[in-house]
Parts: sequence; structure tokens; C-alpha cells
Amino acid sequence: MMKKKSISASKASLFFFLCQMISALDVPLDSKLLEELSQPPTITQQSPKDYIVDPRENIVIQCEAKGKPPPSFSWTRNGTHFDIDKDELVTMKPNSGTLVINIMNGGKAEAYEGVYQCTARNERGAAISNNIVIRPSRSPLWTKEKLEPNQVREGDSLVLHCRPPVGLPPPIIFWMDNAFQRLPQSERVSQGLNGDLYFSNVQPEDTREDYICYARFNHTQTIQQKQPISVKVFSTKPVTERPPILLTPTGTTSNKVELRGNVLLLECIAAGLPTPVIRWIKEGGELPANRTFFENFKKTLKIIDVSEADSGNYKCIARNILGSTHHVISVTVKAAPYWITAPRNLVLSPGEDGSLICRANGNPKPSISWLSNGVPIAIAPEDPSRKVDGDTIIFSAVQERSSAVYQCNASNEYGYLLANAFVNVLAEPPRILTPANKLYQVILDSPALIDCAYFGSPKPEIEWFKGVKGSILRGNEYVFHDNGTLEIPVAQKDSSGTYTCVARNELGKIQNEVQLEVKDPTLIIKQPEYKVIQRYGHVSFECIIKHDSTLIPTVIWLKDNDELPDDERFLVGKDNLTIMNVTDKDDGTYTCIVNTTLDSVSASAVLTVVAAPPTPAIIYARPNPPFDLELTGQLERSIELSWIPGDENNSPITSFVIEYEDGLHEPGVWHYQTEVPGSQTTVQLKLSPYVNYSFRVIAVNEIGRSQPSEPSEQYLTKSANPDENPSNVQGIGSEPDNLVITWESLKGFQSNGPGLQYKVSWRQKDVDDEWTSVVVANVSKYIVSGTPTFVPYEIKVQALNDLGYAPEPSEVIGHSGEDLPMVAPGNVQVHVINSTLAKVHWDPVPLKSVRGHLQGYKVYYWKVQSLSRRSKRHIEKKILTFRGNKTFGMLPGLEPYSSYKLNVRVVNGKGEGPASPDKVFKTPEGVPSSPSFLKITNPTLDSLTLEWGSPTHPNGILISYILKFQPINNTHELGPLVEIRIPANESSLILKNLNYSTRYKFYFNAQTSVGSGSQITEEAVTIMDEAGIPRPAVGAGKVQPLYPRIRNVTTAAAETYANISWEYEGPDHANFYVEYGVAGSKEDWKKEIVNGSRSFFVLKGLTPGTAYKVRVGAEGLSGFRSSEDVFETGPAMASRQVDIATQGWFIGLMCAVALLILILLIVCFIRRNKGGKYPVKEKEDAHADPEIQPMKEDDGTFGEYSDAEDHKPLKKGSRTPSDRTVKKEDSDDSLVDYGEGVNGQFNEDGSFIGQYSGKKEKEPAEGNESSEAPSPVNAMNSFV
Repeated sequence: MMKKKSISASKASLFFFLCQMISALDVPLDSKLLEELSQPPTITQQSPKDYIVDPRENIVIQCEAKGKPPPSFSWTRNGTHFDIDKDELVTMKPNSGTLVINIMNGGKAEAYEGVYQCTARNERGAAISNNIVIRPSRSPLWTKEKLEPNQVREGDSLVLHCRPPVGLPPPIIFWMDNAFQRLPQSERVSQGLNGDLYFSNVQPEDTREDYICYARFNHTQTIQQKQPISVKVFSTKPVTERPPILLTPTGTTSNKVELRGNVLLLECIAAGLPTPVIRWIKEGGELPANRTFFENFKKTLKIIDVSEADSGNYKCIARNILGSTHHVISVTVKAAPYWITAPRNLVLSPGEDGSLICRANGNPKPSISWLSNGVPIAIAPEDPSRKVDGDTIIFSAVQERSSAVYQCNASNEYGYLLANAFVNVLAEPPRILTPANKLYQVILDSPALIDCAYFGSPKPEIEWFKGVKGSILRGNEYVFHDNGTLEIPVAQKDSSGTYTCVARNELGKIQNEVQLEVKDPTLIIKQPEYKVIQRYGHVSFECIIKHDSTLIPTVIWLKDNDELPDDERFLVGKDNLTIMNVTDKDDGTYTCIVNTTLDSVSASAVLTVVAAPPTPAIIYARPNPPFDLELTGQLERSIELSWIPGDENNSPITSFVIEYEDGLHEPGVWHYQTEVPGSQTTVQLKLSPYVNYSFRVIAVNEIGRSQPSEPSEQYLTKSANPDENPSNVQGIGSEPDNLVITWESLKGFQSNGPGLQYKVSWRQKDVDDEWTSVVVANVSKYIVSGTPTFVPYEIKVQALNDLGYAPEPSEVIGHSGEDLPMVAPGNVQVHVINSTLAKVHWDPVPLKSVRGHLQGYKVYYWKVQSLSRRSKRHIEKKILTFRGNKTFGMLPGLEPYSSYKLNVRVVNGKGEGPASPDKVFKTPEGVPSSPSFLKITNPTLDSLTLEWGSPTHPNGILISYILKFQPINNTHELGPLVEIRIPANESSLILKNLNYSTRYKFYFNAQTSVGSGSQITEEAVTIMDEAGIPRPAVGAGKVQPLYPRIRNVTTAAAETYANISWEYEGPDHANFYVEYGVAGSKEDWKKEIVNGSRSFFVLKGLTPGTAYKVRVGAEGLSGFRSSEDVFETGPAMASRQVDIATQGWFIGLMCAVALLILILLIVCFIRRNKGGKYPVKEKEDAHADPEIQPMKEDDGTFGEYSDAEDHKPLKKGSRTPSDRTVKKEDSDDSLVDYGEGVNGQFNEDGSFIGQYSGKKEKEPAEGNESSEAPSPVNAMNSFV
């Protein structure tokens, strides 16, 4: 049975609510009507519920209300009537309920503490205010206490207690020293929420005697100071490190209750050495995004605008290298009542139904209670039309006596809500608000809307009639709107006439007559036509119209959709436009526009100007200057200037330019005033106040401008208020707590009078606040201090002088100063693209936490270590900047097979925000660089020893070395290529079974799992057998240069040339030269430059059978030469045998024997040293060098970086330094950053489009190529 009742009540509630929505009256916002209608009181303004007042000033308790008739006011204090007439210190403002308690005339604010409530009442009901709790603010003094000095051991924790006096409201706490400087705070030293100063560990620099706690009471604008606290830190060696312990809160768990919508502050401060780092998490969930902030070096967790969903367990974790500790805070979010549906005013007619609904929520759920005219509804006078159903009051068949003000109170243990809503039952006869006999005019065939605004209670019915005794209007040709308006969609001539609107309800009837006139449309019966006219001719456009005789048309002519030029050549007639003396600039489109009060029409035509027939040559010149300037008609803001033109010099004067000089503010400077047509010799000039004017006139024709006329007499205008305000007003903060307002000052003549100043006004935007103003001298900047960080302000700057203010200035929006961003970017992710390139993503930070203009994000990244187990190197952080609100970027130039870290920070105009947690990522393996060196030592008849260094950049795990070599034989060809794979852990190799006295070329590189790296090349020669020159001494292949020297200069001579070779010990890259001359001669030495750093040279063009002296030197080393060597060229070979038939037999026999011996020696020499010389150039051209791997272009990835100079192959026959190494410059990987300030190029999405490249040697060929081997002697002598 109870269930059925509940269902019936719910249906009834829904039914009456729908009735309310259908039947409630809308009262038109007509000022006259509103003044006449009765209305219950409505509270429009009241003081806050918790009202803390300054005990030194008068107490003003606001209570304002409106109603018809105007309401009267009364007050209760602590629940009983407050008779203000009995207290001479209390007065009520006229026509208001606001109380003024005159404390400044001897009253005490404490005597007026209490709970106040205002009631506004008229014959229709009573509205009440909230309970207003009045409490005077208090700022008590600090209690005196004896403070003992704090002696603390270095590394221990310390807490300096503030314990401020209890004030109302609570004070703001801060710590300073005797010099009123704030004490620096850090992760180690910081202030807690309770005002205490916490030291996680003390250091010797913490010793001082002036730790002072200050309490600032903002309401009374007073600051109280605690006695200074002394701290002395004594050192003990060594300082003991300690794991973290929590200084606050204590224990392992605690509870916290916070109200919905408030700011939740949780705090954890830990002791320990090294200083612990605090981290916050929410158990079983995430910290709310965009509402979570960390303060006090992450010791305070701040969540704004908390809701029930933020309830849960929050854990703070303090950690250092020795361990960690934690504390769990159980947070419960309760809620004071808040509205779901607040009751709304209800206007009903007698007999209608309606309802008031009051729904609120909270935690715990609030209880709902109703009052009627301020009295609990249970004891209020009964009303048979009213029924209370929980949070709803249902009204049925209301009468005028049902009018009342109802109060809904929703309350729980955390607060209450009070809302007034009236039920106003009106019984009003119909009223028509549209003026009587109003005239409506429309154009034929257009819609006509005829108004009949009305009001009545009950709602009247509207009917329309045409004519005084016409029938009611019906049919499809009319549209009847709910607001009473009659619409005729297509008005015809017969639609004109008188229309009557009738409004009736059960209380009466009223009618109103209006007039409708239908007009003929405006037409252009002769439109302007296209014209072609010669220059300097005349042209006319026609525009003949037809219009309704009762309408007055206006005709406007436009040129190119703009106003006609201000030129007397343009003559506008009634039906035409005439242009005299046409010029080229008159080309264009001319439009005739006809307007009436009801319609508008237009038509256009084009004018084309062509050249005029040629005329006899005439000498043209600039006009002569005007003269005889005269000022007449002097007024405060205007004057008339007249002049006589000078000779125009065969070119008509087209215009006169008037300039003025301000002798008061800028003497000697002439400014443009105006320009008038050349036919005009007088002009009315507008003047500014407080200017001493002089004028001059310049004549202008097509040739140019005349000289200026002589200046007119001076005219000083009177002072006046400024006419304009400063321009370019801006507001930009230079510090987080200020606002710098700047503007462009007025120029001298703009001041309009002496004593120019500026009134600077500002207020925070979107906050109901009053303007703050200050008057400053004639400057262009004012600084507002103490502003919140980066909030918008409305700013205006008004000029004033001794006579008054300029017009009200316009407002501009500025911002107070920026501060460092508060939040680090989240969700940082790294995607490794290849061994040298990665892409980083992050989530943008909330704009509110930027606390300034967002400029972009910075990515800090650095190499931690190489994954090939090489030693760590010095960490060099690299930075990339990404402008705007980008959320990704590319990281180029990474080293393969390495471990990296990065973090991201947001940047504003103040600087960088906190870094995101470091993100670790690793790059995959790449191909290695070339081996760091390759030495070839210990040459023997059939073996060479190779020694090498591992690559400077292995870029991965080396799996092997690849050695390729091939001989360079005596036929100028490259021999077969041999390849050997060597384990990665080897650093030397002895090659055996080689050919004696043979030159070999070696190609050597390292290999990872990705592929082979760059090659290093070298050449070496095995020694000749014992039949030739003796072997070099032990260790000859491995000489350690201690100082620069050239030794072992050897020669191998032929008839006209000689091979010179030597050994060099000293700095690399020496440039050698060879000096030679005839032995025993006093002639100067001849000098030949050696190409490159070779250790051999071929002297050509020598004289056969001649003894020569030779020595070798090095360029750049003053006086540094080898010892001299002497050699003799071979004798010239005879072209035919000597005829000895005429000689004696003995001579013939001896000659024959000598000839045979000589022939045998020559044959032997040729066989042993074929060619006799080392053909360097031919050998260089005989075969190409092998190439190293090219850059990978097929898949778009980067090959191994190389330097074009690093891999140039050695020329055939070239010599290496004495240590048998090829000098290779390590090419640092070039970082082509994607941020600003670098040389890389990037796509719009940040991807890298540059590339590293360099020449690399080709792989050695397997085939035979032409090459010439050196002589055995030269090969031996050139080997080091």
C-alpha cells in the first residue's frame, strides 16, 4: 500500500512539474510594466556567510533586496530580534537593509560578534538572507619563550619550530634573517605546512644566529616576529651517511579529510644523508592529470578541485642510496551541500498549477527543509493549494493569497545552502504594450510583420482584424506568432490599411490599432553605360530613377566601391555624374546607389581613359610658390587661411599642400596639415589647443612641387582637455609578481595644455574587482607589484592635464609576469629508428601549469656508456629545442650500440620547467670505424708482421677483422687478392710464405654483426735475398723517433738519372726536398721538391760519367738536412765498336777484352735492375685503388660516417711513416640537431633530411692491373 502511495506521489509530482513548465507566465521585460506589477521580495546582495572584519574599521553587513512594493527590512542576532533603534552605534542605510556598526566612534568589534540574519518583507512575502557569522580578525603577539641554542652534529636532521600565535584568519608563515632576507630553501632545507623549518641534514654553512620566523596577518596588515633561533653545526670526521626517516608525518599511516572543491595538500619531509628524494604515488590508481602539482621540492603533493573520486591511499616514498621509507595517507573527500536543482521563481495565474523543486547533493547526503516567508513550513500558515513532497512543493489551483517566498535549506555536517524562490500569483487584465496607431511601411512583394506585444494573467488570447469593422483574420496568407505578431508573407497593395489586435482573458479585454502602408519599389530606369574618353576630356554617366512618391531617395556615387575622390572635377547632378578634365587615374568602375528608408538599388559602368592627340611641345616647370598668406576668422579650434597662387608655368596647379609649424613645442619643424584642390585659394583649418601655429603653402602640378611660401603670422590657441589618450598600451610582467604597464606618450601638441599626466588603471580580468588607479607624471611606464603569477589584467591609460581628463580610454588585456613552469611533460616515449637516429614523444603539459607563454619544449639527452664494455667517457649533455606545442622530435647523430638517457622540459618566457623522469634507451649495433692504426714491422725474406689497434668507435661487438692483400709485381700489375678473417681478440699477425723483395698492398677493416667498417690501407716490401744488399739490422722496421733526423741516404745511379732514398725519424707529414750538385764544384746546390711525404726521389737529367754530391732536407725545419752522399753516373754507352784494325795487336787485344767485360757487366746489370728507375707516375696511373663500402642509399639509412680525407688510398710506390702506421683522423660524429641554432635541415614534422657522406675506397679488385715494381735496391733503401 505504501508503495502504491509513493508511485502516485511521484506521478503527481511529475504531472504538476509539467503543468508548471506549460502554464508558468513569462513577464515581458517592459520597464513600465515591471513597475506596475506586484512582486515578492528577492535578496540581491548580502555579506558572506563567514564574515571576518577588521576590528579597527566600521562593520558593514550588507543586505539588499528588490520587490513591489519596496520591501522593509529587519534583522535577527543569534536567533533573536535585533532592535537597531536601541543601539546608537548601529544604523541602517536608507531604502536598504545594510547595517553599519560605527566602531570608529568608540565601539568594540568584539561586542558585535554573532550570527546575523536579514529579512526583507512586503505584502507578497518575506525573503531571508544566509546566516552571516561576524568575527573580528585577531593578530595576537608571540608568547615569550626562552630559546636555547641548537648545537647539531654535521649530517644530523634538525627541526626549528615556529609555533605562531593563533590568529583569525591564520597567519602566513615565512623565515628570514636579521637583514630581512628570505632564508634560502632547497631539497635539503625547507618549510613545512605548519611553518616549521626542516633540515634533512645540516651542513657547516647552516651555522647562524638569526633564524627568525615571521607571521603575517593579512587582514590587519601586521607582521609578528619570533625571537631569533641560533644554530651551531659542529663537524665530525667522517660524516656518517644515514638512510631516510620521516620527520613529518610520523608513523607509517595517517588519515586526511578534505572537502569537495577544495585544494588537497599532503606533505612528507624526510631526514637522511645524502638528502632523500621524495616520490608520490596513489595506490591502485593514477594521480589525477592536469590537477596534480608538486611543491616544496616535491615534498608537498597538491591536488586542486578535489572530488569524491580523489579519495584513496596516497603513498610518499623517501629514498637515498642507503635505502627508503614510506608513509601512507588515507584521504577521504567529503562534500558540503551543492545544488543539483535550485528552486526558481514561479509566476502563476489564479487557478493554475505549479511546483518548486529543490535538489542538492553532498557527502553525507544533505537533508532538505522548507520555510515559507522565513518560518518553518510545518508551523507556517496553512495553504490548501500547497503540498510538500520531500524536495518538491506542489501547488494546485493557486489563488492570489498563495503568493509567498519559500526558502529551501539543504544542510549536512559540513555546511548548508539556502535559496529563496517566490510564488507570485497575479490576476491581471490584458495589456497591449505596442504603441497605438503605430505605422508600419513595407515594399511591395516583401514580408510585413505587425507587432502586438501583450501581457495578462491568465495569459490572454490574441485575435487580429482588418479595418474597423472587419472580420477576424484567418487563412494561409497570414502567420500568427505566439508573441502576438501578425505576419503577411507577401504584402500587396491591397494589404495596406488599419489592423486591429484584440487581447482578452477572463479579467477583461483590450484592443489596439496599427497602420500598414505598402510602397512601390525603387527602380533605376536608365543605368550608367560603359564609356571611353580621351585624356583631358569630359564624360557623364546617367542614373535616372523611379520611386514611390511618398519616399525620399538619396543617390550616392562610388568609384571602385569607394567614395569619389575629393576633387572639384567630379560634379554630381540630380540624375548624373560628370567628370571634367579626365586623367588616367580616373579609370575605373563607377556605381550609382539609390537608397530609401525601405529599399536600395544600384547599377555600375566602367570608364576607360585613352591618350589625347599630340600637341606642340611646351616647356613645363614647377609652379612658383604662393604668396600673401592671410589668417582670418580666428576661433578656438579653427581658422581660415587664404593665399594668392604663383605662376603655374604651363602646367595647371592640381593641388595646394598646407603645412604648419608648432613654435611652442617643435620650433623649426614643419608638419603636413591638409591638401586642397588647385582651384581653391582658401581653406578652413582645424586646430588643436595649446599650439602656436604658423602656416605655409606649397603648390603642386604634374611636374612637381613649388618652393614653400613665406610663413604666415603666428596664432596661439587656448589650452583644453586632452582629446586623445596614449597609444600602444601594453601590460607585460618582468617578474612573477609584477605587471609592467607601458604606453607611447602623447607628443607635445597632443597634450592640449600644460601639466600633462597619465591616469593608469588596472584590474584582474574575469574577477569581480574594482579598478585600481594611480596618476603618474609624463612618463611611459608604471610597475604594479604584488600581482599573482601570469594572470590577465584589464588595463587602461588616460591622459589628463591642468584643465582635465581626456575621453574614457579603451581597455587592453595584459598579463602579469611569468614564472617557471610547474609541471614536467609526462608519458615520455622513445622510438629508436636506427643506430644513429631516434624519435621521442611526450604528452603536453596543462597550459595552466606553464605559468607563462608557451615557447616550446627542450629535450636533454646524453650518452651514458657504450654497450661494447668500453670505459665511460665524460658525459656531455646535448639539447634540442622544439618550438610551440610540439609533442615529438627527432634525435640525430647518436652513437651506435650505446646507452642513452633523456628528459624533456617545457619552456616559457621565464625559463625551463622541471625535467621529466630520465628515460633510458639503447641504440642498436652499427658498422665499426676503421682500425685505429695498422703497422707493418719486421720484414724478412718471406714474412711481414702486422700490428693494429681496435677501432676508435666499434659501434657494436667486434666479431672479426678482414685482411686483404695483393702483391705489386715487376710487370706493373696487381697480383691476386688474398683474404684472411682474423678473430676479434687478436691484435697482430705474422704473414708467412711471401715472395722476397716484393711490394704488397694491404686492406684492413673490422666487422660487427651489422657489417664491415671502413678500411685502412698500407704498403710494405719484403727484403731481398743475401745476394743483394745486406738485410737491415734487427729492429730496423720499428724505429722510435726521438728527434727529427734524416739518415741512411742511399743512391742507385744510372747514366742520366739516380734513385735517392732515405730514412726519416720525426714529426709526421714532413715535406722533403733533395739538393744535388757536381762533386768538388763551387756551384750552388740545385733543389728538387719531393711530392708528398715520400722517402725516395728520382733525379733526372744527369750527365753520364759524372760524380755528384747529394743531400736531403725537410721543409719548415731550419737547418735540418742529412749528411752528404756522393755517387757517380754510369759512362755513356758507345753507339758502335771502335775500329782497331789500324792499332797495334796488343791494343786491339786489350780493347777487345775490355769490351767483352763491359758487355757482360751491362747485360748483368740490366737483368738485375730492369728499367733502372722507379716510374712513379706510371705506377700511380697503372691501377685504381679499392673502394670502401658506399653509403646505403637503397633503404634510406645511413652508412658509416667517413671523412673524405681519411680514406684516400696510398699512391703506388708511396712511403709510410717510420712506425708503419697510416695516420687517420678520427671523424667525430657530427650532431645535426633538429632544434634551433644548428645546421641540419628538417621536415615540417621534425624528421631529419640531412645526411653524412664521404668518399670511401673501393674494394680491391680480384683481377690483374698494370703496375711497375721498384728496383730491389730502391725497394730496400726506401723501406723503414
